[in-house]
Amino acid sequence: MSGNADPRPAGEGTTSRTRLDRGRGALGPALELVHTGRAPTRAVLTAELGVTRATAGAVAAELEALGLIRVDARPGAAAGSQGRPSHRLAVAEDGPVVLAAQVHADGFRAALVGLGGRIAATAPARETVDADPAKIIGSVVEAGADLLRTTGLRCVGAGLAVPSAVAEPDGTALNPLHLAWPVGAPVRRIFDECVRAAGISGPAFAGNDVNLAALAEHRHGAGRGARDLLCVATGHRGVGGALVLDGRLHTGSSGLALEVGHLTVNPEGRPCHCGSRGCLDVEADPLALLTAAGREPGPVVSLLQQAIDLIRDHYDDPTVRTAAETLIDRLGLGLAGLVNILNPDRIILGGLHRTLLAADPDRLRAVVADRSLWGQSGGVPILACTLDHNSLVGAAELAWQPVLDDPIRALRPV
Repeated sequence: MSGNADPRPAGEGTTSRTRLDRGRGALGPALELVHTGRAPTRAVLTAELGVTRATAGAVAAELEALGLIRVDARPGAAAGSQGRPSHRLAVAEDGPVVLAAQVHADGFRAALVGLGGRIAATAPARETVDADPAKIIGSVVEAGADLLRTTGLRCVGAGLAVPSAVAEPDGTALNPLHLAWPVGAPVRRIFDECVRAAGISGPAFAGNDVNLAALAEHRHGAGRGARDLLCVATGHRGVGGALVLDGRLHTGSSGLALEVGHLTVNPEGRPCHCGSRGCLDVEADPLALLTAAGREPGPVVSLLQQAIDLIRDHYDDPTVRTAAETLIDRLGLGLAGLVNILNPDRIILGGLHRTLLAADPDRLRAVVADRSLWGQSGGVPILACTLDHNSLVGAAELAWQPVLDDPIRALRPV
């Protein structure tokens, strides 16, 4: 036998290639199953894809060859189990990453995020936000480029989270109320230009921070397994909401759906930036808590962290407790209205709302139940978001989506 001969039996290489060709359309769905943790073994992958074991094996091998997953052929059977154990599947920890960036009212952060929602590296958070979107977006991209140079990791795309509705299809920020940016700032175009200027490869995307937090939580956190997931969160300023239906973000006809911050929950309440009064945006955010508790916001720590620390460290103070209960009641009123309209099967809360839920979960759930038709009969679960930096992870999900849709095409050298 010559050194170039194929040692496999005649036809075996052709058969393997035929299986892969047959399963090529399954590469994206298979990668998403591993990415979201829903296919920890090849046996589960086979069942989820509805293909033969041989085809699932060929698909897993191709994803491994692309450097996206790892296949453990010798996992060892669990104690008491019978039969041959299935190969274990996991995302490749040394695989490619995407650049994830977030801008909020009190600063910005950049990170490199791999498959599985794993944060591979982060740059120190910055606490200065320029009124010129091009300057701040350029700074956060440069921070990400520094991470890529330091780590040497391959980047296949970039995603940006901003505290504003992002209109489709033009990618403009329509209401960056807490950033002092001009209305209609072309954030996606600016981000794409900064990414290209930094020499970062792959497509660039931008989206609303709470939308992206909901997407991340649905795939990797407290929202896993939900069909109709409602996420409401207050970050550094204001209140946002998002809805995931059948695994996909519901963003409306032009990307502007679920502006829950502008639900009126106190008709005689505080003036809102939108021109109305008593909106959830100004009645249930960190500044509202600090004001109600009679605390003057400090300049060093973010408003979000100040509000969280106040509840965690001083909840026994009657003034703080009363202020927190007021916010819980306002939040519960807004959630009840959303439950009546949307009928979600799960609600998750982020930012300060997660801390309010932990402080008095019974009160919040009671308000929602008392004010909502479905709350009385269905008892919609209300849970805390579980991911750290979920908006960053969600921004990464935007950039990973082309790879999940078609791994070979997305990773093909330009």
